[in-house]
Amino acid sequence: MARISFSYLCPASWYFTVPTVSPFPRQRVAFLGLFLISCLLLLMLIMDFRHWGASLPQDRQYERYLARVGDLEATDTEDPNLNYGLVVDCGSSGSRIFVYFWPRHNGNPHDLLDIKQMRDRNSQPVVKKIKPGISAMADTPEHASDYLRPLLSFAAAHVPVRKHKETPLYILCTAGMRLLPERKQLAILADLVKDLPLEFDFLFSQSQAEVISGKQEGVYAWIGINFVLGRFDHEDESESEAPQELATGRRRTVGILDMGGASLQIAYEVPTSTSVLPPQQEEAAKILLAEFNLGCDVQHTEHVYRVYVTTFLGFGGNFARQRYEDLLLNETLNKNRLLGQKTGLSPDNPFLDPCLPVGLTDVVERNSQALHVRGRGDWAACGAMLSPLLARSNTSQASLNGIYQSPIDFNNSEFYGFSEFFYCTEDVLRIGGRYHGPTFAKAAQDYCGMAWSVLNQRFKNGLFSSHADEHRLKYQCFKSAWMYQVLHEGFHFPYDYANLQTAQLVYDREVQWTLGAILYKTRFLPLRDRRQEGVRQAHGSWFRLSFVYNHYLFFACILVVLLAIILYLLRLRRIHHRQTRASAPLLWIEEVVPMIGVQVGP
Repeated sequence: MARISFSYLCPASWYFTVPTVSPFPRQRVAFLGLFLISCLLLLMLIMDFRHWGASLPQDRQYERYLARVGDLEATDTEDPNLNYGLVVDCGSSGSRIFVYFWPRHNGNPHDLLDIKQMRDRNSQPVVKKIKPGISAMADTPEHASDYLRPLLSFAAAHVPVRKHKETPLYILCTAGMRLLPERKQLAILADLVKDLPLEFDFLFSQSQAEVISGKQEGVYAWIGINFVLGRFDHEDESESEAPQELATGRRRTVGILDMGGASLQIAYEVPTSTSVLPPQQEEAAKILLAEFNLGCDVQHTEHVYRVYVTTFLGFGGNFARQRYEDLLLNETLNKNRLLGQKTGLSPDNPFLDPCLPVGLTDVVERNSQALHVRGRGDWAACGAMLSPLLARSNTSQASLNGIYQSPIDFNNSEFYGFSEFFYCTEDVLRIGGRYHGPTFAKAAQDYCGMAWSVLNQRFKNGLFSSHADEHRLKYQCFKSAWMYQVLHEGFHFPYDYANLQTAQLVYDREVQWTLGAILYKTRFLPLRDRRQEGVRQAHGSWFRLSFVYNHYLFFACILVVLLAIILYLLRLRRIHHRQTRASAPLLWIEEVVPMIGVQVGP
């Protein structure tokens, strides 16, 4: 019989020969087992490669499209892999609770949690508002928890009960609470921390109830809009084809401009290295800059951002109008006293206000004084009169109110304008969206020059946005001029700047600063989940652990075990053959001996 010999630098007992063809049953079984185990390993390897292939980057635009469509669907509360979080926005006029959810993190440190606002069975956002603001509890802080009970009961009814104990709750108070003395703020927060855990099982501690600053609110708003736009997604260099993607795979973030009724806010990312500034400006820059890491691990710096953010109180649209009227009243009355005139003291001799449409009459009242005004619709003259209200300084790096402004690279930047920036461009002028300075200036100038009677008739004919009302028509001329001055004279945006988008909704939904808040507050949860997953796997099957975390070691161990089994079976075969050869003569004698005494008949 032909044989194939194998020789290893091993103990002598490991020397063996394997026949090319052997009918030995145990050897057949051994080779069959080896074949089956090899097939099993190959199948597992193929499945693992398919898993890796599924996790490779795909068409990001298509994925984002599907994600945006999914945002409008009802949340599947039966899915055990979903996690939930609650944020209470305690504002000055009322408090609102937002319920968010996110699937299990994919384990990639480059990716953030995929947080979305929860939607009920009717696909409506799960949010509830109550009035007045929590600052109304200033004199009765012991009732603060009673004040928030309706909001938390509402959230508890939507979040699955089995998830309550692992659902974080954040109570964040804004402008209304900031106006209270610190001792009253602390008393309200202390009542919430003491009483709420007794009634609700949410994950809640003392650090999760706080009064946030205007700077924090601005940072959260900046995080929220960039997260929704997908600007925190990191791409490989080979995929970085879009102009907003940097060479490092990090996408360009957008800045925000938000003008409300009372305040104005701006926030945008700045480079990590800035030019050398005078000591006074450098100190001001440190106060207005916020540097933070959105990544789940402080060792990874891919999500470290440096953002300039500041709030200008009194620079909102309505408050600016009040300041403007105060200026008109004081200057006109002083001029009347000096020149002996009676301008504005009666309807027959009104002050001609360039910031009101032609022919519109109004009365400005302050205390016991009154100023009669009539619009003359001169938009350019209105802008010139508003310039002193910007309170600019002669410093090149100062913006509104003389506050330091970090330089903006207008050739490589992008901004979104919300609230009054959108209302001024869309409600009446109907040119919201991509902002173009000269086009906006021409449309605003034409509007101001129209007679008030014509504007009223157009309003009745439904030619303006459904959100426009008489107040908007009345002060559109002023607010458009104020927005224009703030943007170009205050923040120094070029008149031909082409990367400003005015918007109310992003992907058909309103973006709240609370989204950015919970994204920032839960940034370490993916790391915690990965550690917990590692602990569970460590106590689970050694087979799965070794296969997932060290494929080569697993295959090597399996092959060594199989080789040892084969060698053992072959050694048994050799021993069996030796015993067979040794016992063969005895068997022959036993078979022959009985025949010796037999007589053969004739």
